[in-house]
Order: sequence, then structure tokens, then C-alpha cells
Amino acid sequence: LTGAQDGSVRMFEWTRPQQLVCFRQAGNARVTRMYFNSQGNKCGVADGEGFLSIWQVNQTTSNPKPYLSWQCHSKTTSDFAFITSSSLVATSGQSNDNRNVCLWDTLVSSGNSLIHAFTCHDHGATVLQYAPKHQLLISGGRKGYTCIFDIRQRQILHTFQAHESAVKALALDPSEDYFVTGSAE
Repeated sequence: LTGAQDGSVRMFEWTRPQQLVCFRQAGNARVTRMYFNSQGNKCGVADGEGFLSIWQVNQTTSNPKPYLSWQCHSKTTSDFAFITSSSLVATSGQSNDNRNVCLWDTLVSSGNSLIHAFTCHDHGATVLQYAPKHQLLISGGRKGYTCIFDIRQRQILHTFQAHESAVKALALDPSEDYFVTGSAE
């Protein structure tokens, strides 16, 4: 799966020189993040205008439409994570009201899909990591802060300044004992 500054998103297969599917044409908002769900049957694309779009991967048309597309953040959606069986999605980004980390239910109507919004990360959240064993979300922000959220209780557990500049990367070890942050500095 490839995404570009011009907004295009294309899927390729290792053994074929041509694209299999073009999910988005050039001319859309820049792609900020893309993932497959754990089952590999859906892919999601976040963009610089605050949208998250999700497609079924097994499309037969060359330019399929997303089965779900909604504006998660008013300025940009920088990252997202499929939670559980991909019916729950967490997003990070920047919104005018500082609700910069959100939980969404993909099985309900778009007007009711926002489950919870966390007010955190002045100037926006840049990255997001899901820890399934502990049911936690870890986010990094533009000002170097890291937040840890309990998604079952829908509350922030910890906030600390990890860096002097924006957190650009988060990684979680397989046993979920440790996580690592990387910054723009």
C-alpha cells in the first residue's frame, strides 16, 4: 500500500509490476498514515484535512469507494489505530477544540460514531500506538508530551514530557512491557 503527498493511494502485489487498485487518485489531501487491519481485509488512510477513510481490500473495481469516510479532526488526522476487530478505531490529530485523540465506532451511523474524545496535546497529537494486552493507547504530541489512555475507562492515566520537540514515532515491544518514543530533535 502506497500513499503520496498528492493524496493518491495505490495497492500493489509483490509479484506484479502494475498496481492492483487505486483507492484514491491524485488531487486529494496528502496522506499522513495508512494501515491494514490485523485480518488484512481492510485498509485505512488518514489525511492532512482531518479525514479517515476505510476500504475493503478485496475490491474488484479499479477505483473503489471507501465504505467509511469521515472527518475525525478539524485540521489534520496524523495517525490512527485499528482496535479489536477493526470496528473500533482510535485517531490522533489536531482539532480546533483540542480533542486530539478520539475513539470511533465504525458500526454506527456517522453522526453517532464518536465514542470518546480526549482533550490533550496542545497543538495536536502526532502519533498513536495501541497496546491491546493492556487496552491502552499511547500518544505523542507536537510539544513533546506523551499521554497514556485507558480505553476501557476512557481516561488519561499519565502525561509526561518525553522530548523538547514533537514526538514523531512510537514503538511498543511485543510483550507490552516497554515503549519507545522518537522525536524531531
